Amino acid sequence: MRFTVDAGSGTPPFEQLRMQVVDAVRDGRLAAGAKLPTVRALADELGLAVNTVAKAYKQLEADGVVEGRGRSGTFVSAAGDPVERALQVAASAYADAVGRLGVPTDAALEAVERALRSR
Repeated sequence: MRFTVDAGSGTPPFEQLRMQVVDAVRDGRLAAGAKLPTVRALADELGLAVNTVAKAYKQLEADGVVEGRGRSGTFVSAAGDPVERALQVAASAYADAVGRLGVPTDAALEAVERALRSR
């Protein structure tokens, strides 16, 4: 898998890299268990500071997309689609709040649809 960074983009390089990894995991170009390049190697390849790549990897690990295994390297997490997991967590939290408020299901769904349309 090759990563690229557009220096002219308004999106910070670490975020460009982070999103490329997430997209590659979601569409199957990076399978669970795949090993990512070392921080130093990827920084050299992309012409980025080591800290920039490390920041992307750290955020990916915090999001559950990858897992660091010490000296063995960084690997795509085997725990499934991280976006789907985050979506389920958010949905569960919303369902809990709706239940506490006593809001009917149809009203709660309408509120979500309005919020999504307003984005």
